[in-house]
Amino acid sequence: MENPHRSVTKAPGRTSILLIDDDVELCGLMREFFAERNIEMEAVHDSRRGLSRALSDVHDLILLDVMLPGLDGFELLRQVRRRTVVPIIMLTARTSRDDRIAGLESGADDYLPKPFDPDELVARVRAVLRRFNRVLNGSNESEDLEVNGIRVTPGARRVWSENIPIEVTSIEFDILELLVRSAGRIISRDELTTALYQRPATPFDRSLDVHVSHLRKKLGAHGGLIRTVRGIGYLFSSDPA
Repeated sequence: MENPHRSVTKAPGRTSILLIDDDVELCGLMREFFAERNIEMEAVHDSRRGLSRALSDVHDLILLDVMLPGLDGFELLRQVRRRTVVPIIMLTARTSRDDRIAGLESGADDYLPKPFDPDELVARVRAVLRRFNRVLNGSNESEDLEVNGIRVTPGARRVWSENIPIEVTSIEFDILELLVRSAGRIISRDELTTALYQRPATPFDRSLDVHVSHLRKKLGAHGGLIRTVRGIGYLFSSDPA
């Protein structure tokens, strides 16, 4: 029988995912399901080893359960985020609004409540990876975008504020790139969430607001360039600061 705890190295041309979840049976089923879709999955069932593997830099994406023995998923997420921007999707049976916001505040790119549809999970994984790695989507854009002291390099997925590098997560980068490309034009919440999540915005979904709030803080004095247009969406100011 194949060892579900085995470490993996990324196979060329194949997506590699780390699943951190203490439900051994679920992990086995998910590994089989993803393997059928040409996605390599390594399953780890405790937070200590999960943190070690999350920092190994061999996975394209991490699926992280909130309810873990030892460190809970939120704390593990915070520790991973201090050292890497690898995309992370939270899996949680705790579906309250506060729990979802806590995950996003800690740096998750997306979340999915348990129980979930496996096909929906695969779709979300692919959506997050498309955002994170433009090569998967056939995009070779490399020309810098610069507005009011904020510079974005799509090819390298890097951000500078007045030539000072800014560390951003995958989804924060994509939000900022969309806004900078459309500087001076209002981008509706529906337009943003459709581009980011392949779904329209919902009235009670605060994930976009949380990510924008993070961006503003990271951009410091330039954070005010991202303006909220009440009831509509966001605008990146093209006017001189």
